[in-house]
Amino acid sequence: MKEHIVIVGSVALDSITTPFGKINRGVGGSSVYSSLAASFFSPVAIIGVVGADFPGGFLAKLNKKGINTDGIKREPGKTFFWRGKYSWDISTAISLDTQLNVFEKFDPSVPEYLRASKHLFLANIDPVLQKKVLKQMKPRKSGGFTALDTMNFWIEHKREKVKEVIKKIDVLLLNDGEARELFEMPNLSRAGKSALGMGPRAVIIKKGEHGALLFTRAAHFSAPSYPLENVVDPTGCGDCFGGGLTGFLAKTDDVSEWNVRKAMIYGSAIASHNAEGFGLEVLKKISIVDVERRFNEFKSIREF
Repeated sequence: MKEHIVIVGSVALDSITTPFGKINRGVGGSSVYSSLAASFFSPVAIIGVVGADFPGGFLAKLNKKGINTDGIKREPGKTFFWRGKYSWDISTAISLDTQLNVFEKFDPSVPEYLRASKHLFLANIDPVLQKKVLKQMKPRKSGGFTALDTMNFWIEHKREKVKEVIKKIDVLLLNDGEARELFEMPNLSRAGKSALGMGPRAVIIKKGEHGALLFTRAAHFSAPSYPLENVVDPTGCGDCFGGGLTGFLAKTDDVSEWNVRKAMIYGSAIASHNAEGFGLEVLKKISIVDVERRFNEFKSIREF
C-alpha cells in the first residue's frame, strides 16, 4: 500500500458571491482543496478541525476519494467560516466576514502512524502551527519532501515565524504579492533567489491567471496559465495548485527540477478545472482522465 501524503490546513464553510452566482456555507478550506487535488495522484491524510455544524456525510465522501480523515477533530462549537465576494476583477477576493470559531484553538496532532510519512504539505495556516507539525514528524525517509504555502496575513503579522518555517522545508509556494512583501523587493527573480537562500530546494511563485514561476539553484521555469473562457469562482485555486503539485511529486517520488516543472503543470490543470465551478463542485466530478487531457493541452500551449 502506498503511504499517505500528510496535509495540514484549514477546513471551512464558505459563503461566496461572484458576478456569476453564489454559494452558501459550502465546504472549503485550504486542506480540503489541496487534499482533493492531491488525491488524483496519491493517498492523502488530512489534519484539521471542524465544529458540530460541519456536515457529517462530507468526511465519508473524502474517504471515498482516498483521503484519510482520522486527523480531523470534531469539536463543540462552529466550524471556521468565511464570507467573501469577487467583483469583475475575479482574481481578487474581498473578505466580508471571517469567523475562526473552533479553528481559533486548533492544535494540530498528527496520528502516530502517520508521523513517518515521507511527504508533507503544510497548507496555508499560522506558521506557529506549521512548525508544531514539523516537530511531530519523524526524520524523513530518502526521497521525501515538505512543501509549504503561506499568505500575506501571516507575512504581515508573523514575518519572522514564517521565515523560521521556510528554513526547514524543501518546496516553498507563495504568490507574487506575498513574495514581494516577504522580501521587500518588487523584482520576483530577486525575491525567488532570496527565498532559495533560506534553504528550500525549489521556490514557486504563483501569479494567478498569469501562470507561475519556478526558481531552483540551477535554473528557472515559467509555467503558462490555461486560457479559461468560463471562470466562475477562483476560491481554492492556489490550494489546488499546491495539492496537485504535491500529489504528483509524491506519486513519482521525484523532486528533480524537471519533475517539479511537470508537477506545476498538473497543479495548474487541476486549479483551472476548479475555477470553472463554485466551491468544490468541479473537483468532486472530474477524473484523472480530465486532468491528463488538460495537462496535454498545457503542453501544446507551450510548444513553439
